[in-house]
Amino acid sequence: MPVAAGQVGRLSQALMAMVLGVFIVGVVGFSHIDVIHNAAHDVRHSNAFPCH
Repeated sequence: MPVAAGQVGRLSQALMAMVLGVFIVGVVGFSHIDVIHNAAHDVRHSNAFPCH
């Protein structure tokens, strides 16, 4: 029984990570609110992630 609970925990963590990633890319990255978009843009540059 503990193995099944561990697998469910791992699956839920992976699902939440994917939801968070989609939120960050889809909502924050493409936001029309300049403050939010520019903050995400600056974070991408500070992490050496090419965005343009």
